[in-house]
Amino acid sequence: MPDFGIFRGFNDKLFGNKLYAGQLPTQLGKIGSESFGFTGLLDDYPNAAAAYSLRKLRDAYTGSAIRVRRSSDNAEQDIGFVNNALDTSSLTNFCGSGNGFVTTWYDQSGNARNATQTTAANQPQIVSSGSLLTLNSKPKIDATSLQFLKFNSDIATSNSSYSLFMTYYKDTTGNQAIVLKDVTNYHWLDYGTTQYISGVDAISISTTFQINTQYLYSCITNYSVGASIYRNNNLLGTRSALTGNSISSYLPSNGFRTAKISLQEFIYYPSNQSSNRTGIESNINSYYGIY
Repeated sequence: MPDFGIFRGFNDKLFGNKLYAGQLPTQLGKIGSESFGFTGLLDDYPNAAAAYSLRKLRDAYTGSAIRVRRSSDNAEQDIGFVNNALDTSSLTNFCGSGNGFVTTWYDQSGNARNATQTTAANQPQIVSSGSLLTLNSKPKIDATSLQFLKFNSDIATSNSSYSLFMTYYKDTTGNQAIVLKDVTNYHWLDYGTTQYISGVDAISISTTFQINTQYLYSCITNYSVGASIYRNNNLLGTRSALTGNSISSYLPSNGFRTAKISLQEFIYYPSNQSSNRTGIESNINSYYGIY
């Protein structure tokens, strides 16, 4: 029998007994999950009001990533994670040779603010004719002009600071990408050289968002002081104190025609995250390989 004494220090510390040869694979797996386990973005940067992703964002999160409706018979199924990434095998097996549409994007923040769509015609797509829709080899949720998901509760209060981080891709022309909207206010990400961040509050930028190009977009606000927007870790523009209400309620919009956009991750904090911005952006970019 080989000598497993080199592992006893780990085993005694973690499990309080000795490690035997027959236990080695199981116990090493426990070492991997318990001592050197998964750490998600929300573990490092907690307190998000809502967080949606096609990867796992928080170690303690035990729910699914999305709920999907297949076109063949309109049956629905929750799709979870494998190795902290979307279980694409279960997804494509469920959809078969047909299409798959997202009915729910589950909130991983712990606040149960799931994004949902009950109208079949408005459900964004994730599988097309049996093939997974992807960007940079990672799955994406594709929303065409009339497809969107709606939050089941507000994610923000009026006149509050907030921070928004999202992957963004558009493959059609037109300045119509409203990302968030309540009754009178919106976050209009793609509007030429003007970015509207709370209805009436605008920031001028020097270069527009291009089609067929993926971006990492961030907006950091301190309501009484001002706001800054970033694209691929580059500052695009700033403005002074905000005057409009804080955005809330819808992703990407309700009652507005939106441009065709694709999303992989969307995280909203009800606070100014300027001190954590570079760390959050680095985490997102490291996984999705945007820039």
